[in-house]
Parts: sequence; structure tokens; C-alpha cells
Amino acid sequence: MLIICIIFIFLSIINYSKLLYLLINVIIIIIKLVIAAAKLTNADEFIEKFPEKYNIHIGENGCKLSVSQRQRISISRTFLKNAPIILLDEVTASLNIENETLIQSVIAHLIKNKTVLVIAHRMCTIAGADKIIVLSNRTVVE
Repeated sequence: MLIICIIFIFLSIINYSKLLYLLINVIIIIIKLVIAAAKLTNADEFIEKFPEKYNIHIGENGCKLSVSQRQRISISRTFLKNAPIILLDEVTASLNIENETLIQSVIAHLIKNKTVLVIAHRMCTIAGADKIIVLSNRTVVE
């Protein structure tokens, strides 16, 4: 009976070590994916400037980040999700021209082979769209 208990304990230790090894590898893969998504949106450019780097607490709703930084983080999350349908609502509305250009180039990469619905007031935001629907007073005008 004692031998069976020792074998059971030994086997459970081996299984736990394998499980721990697997979990560590999964965490490493997730960290690499997060960093890759941040690099795609150039979010790593400002994340690396934080003393805590990727471990920073950005506050409720990203209150410690600028509008552009929050946009890039949101787009990074979209890359990670890899959804087949993407909804972009005024994605560049409150950005300066430099950040708008950056975000548009990132979005161009993100939307390849996906269905995208873009809501925008400025035509330059949707210039490359396959189909544009113009609404006015709750009706389609164009």
C-alpha cells in the first residue's frame, strides 16, 4: 500500500510539473502575441517608454493614456482577437494628422480579408472603401 501511495505521489508530481511547464509556455506565447500586436500598431513605441513597460496600470478606461495611445491599444486588441467582422466607429476622429496617418496605415493592414463596417464623418477616413453609404437625417442619400 505504501508503494502505491509513493507511486501516486510521484506520478502526481510529474503531472503537475508537466502542467506547470505547459502553463509557463502558454503564458510566454501570449506575451509574445501581445508584444507582436503592439508592434503592428506602433503601440510598443510608447509602451517601452513607461518604466513598467507592459506591466503598467493604465487606469480606468485608459485614463493615463492619450487618445492616440488608447486608439492604438484598441486596435492591438482587435489584432489579437482576429475577428472576421470589424466595426470601426470614428476611429480617427480625435487624432492629429500624424497619428491619423499612422492609425490608417495600421488599419489597412488589420482589415485585409475581413468584412469592415466603418462609421466616419470625414471622407478621407473611408476613401479606400469598396462601398460607401451616406446617411442624412436617418435616411440613405447616396
